[in-house]
Amino acid sequence: MSKKVDQNRRKALHITSGIVGAVTVAGFAVPFLSAWNPSEKAKALGASVEFDLSKLEVGAMAVLEWRRTPIFVVHQTSKALENLPKLDSKVTNPAIEEGITRSENSKYTVLKGVCTHLSCAPKYYPEIEPKAWDQEWLGGFFCPCHGSKFDLAGRVYKGVPAPTNLEVPPHSFDGDVLIVGDSA
Repeated sequence: MSKKVDQNRRKALHITSGIVGAVTVAGFAVPFLSAWNPSEKAKALGASVEFDLSKLEVGAMAVLEWRRTPIFVVHQTSKALENLPKLDSKVTNPAIEEGITRSENSKYTVLKGVCTHLSCAPKYYPEIEPKAWDQEWLGGFFCPCHGSKFDLAGRVYKGVPAPTNLEVPPHSFDGDVLIVGDSA
């Protein structure tokens, strides 16, 4: 006894099974793929940071946080700007092509506050006076961990453990507002 196969019913079952399978795959794929997107917390870590420069007095330094990294913002004095070219021969890389303060605005220096030797936090010493680590100190950053010295533009002195200048993060200025981050 042979039964006749209903081709229309078979075709309907194939189409229905295909649709149900596609919906099931999409139902699992959408949440799975959306889990790969960064969380709101992760997005906030990478967001740009704004700072009102009108609050920063001449000669002072502010420390911001961007991507869990301290950012040093120094409002340069006229004396500091005069002294920076005098240090070109004492630093490993004068970075003359970056400008006198290595910033988008010559009144300010914007640097990542992380020593390029072992990622310590250099200390800010703006005073132009002899220091224990340099009798001809013209202001800058000193890393007490291993003795690395940087001038007020973040350029590393010769003969210290740090191999390179302090990094300059991406930044821009909008009037009196400093914007640090990728949207800069």
